Amino acid sequence: MHGISAAEISYLHLLGKIDPKNDTLFVAVPEVYSTKPTTQYLRKETMEAFRKMADAAKKEGITLKIISATRTFNAQKAIWEAKWKDASQTFQKLHERATHILRYSAMPGTSRHHWGTDIDINSVESDYFASGQGKQEFEWLNAHAKEYGFFRPYTPKDANRPAGYEEEEWHWSYAPLSDQYTREYAARIGYDDIDGFRGSEMAKPLKVIANYVLGISHS
Repeated sequence: MHGISAAEISYLHLLGKIDPKNDTLFVAVPEVYSTKPTTQYLRKETMEAFRKMADAAKKEGITLKIISATRTFNAQKAIWEAKWKDASQTFQKLHERATHILRYSAMPGTSRHHWGTDIDINSVESDYFASGQGKQEFEWLNAHAKEYGFFRPYTPKDANRPAGYEEEEWHWSYAPLSDQYTREYAARIGYDDIDGFRGSEMAKPLKVIANYVLGISHS
C-alpha cells in the first residue's frame, strides 16, 4: 500500500465534480463485488484493496459487497435535495433542517464518497450489523479490514469525535488514499467552494468542514 502525491488530487476531485467513467484514476467495480445493477466506480487502488479483502473474507464464509462507491457532486446533490425537500415539512428553520440531514448524509462537495476512496458495505442499516449474518460480517471487518488498508471513519461519537455524522457501521475508507485526500481538502477547500445546491448557505454556520469533513475517527 502506498500514498499519493498532492499533485494527483485536483480541486475538482476533492469536490466530486468529476466523471469517474472517463477518469483514468478510476475503475469500474466488477459485478461480482457490487450489489447495484448499474456500474459503480472507485479509485483503482481502492478497488484492488477491496478485491483482496473480499476474496480473503470469502474464504472464511463472509461475503462483502459494495452497495455504494463513488458518488459525484451531482449524485450527492440529488440525494441531499430530496432530503432537503422532505425535511422542509418538519423543520422550518434552515439550520435545523440541515443538521437533521447531516446526521447521515453529506452536503454535495463535502462527501468522502466523492473521492473514490470510501465505500458502503452490505447494508446501510445499523440493525443489520447487530445480529446474525450482518454481525459476523462486521466482526470480520473489525478484525481484518486494517490489514487491507481500510478503516471506519464514523465510529461512535465520543470525546475524540464529538461532532460529525452518526455512527456508520457500513462505511469503510481506504486510508492510503483517503488520508491524503482529507489533508488536501483541509488545506485547499473553503466555504466559498461549497455551493450549487439548496441549503448550501448553512455550510459555513454549521462548520461542515471542521465538524463533518474533518469530524472523523482516524486510521
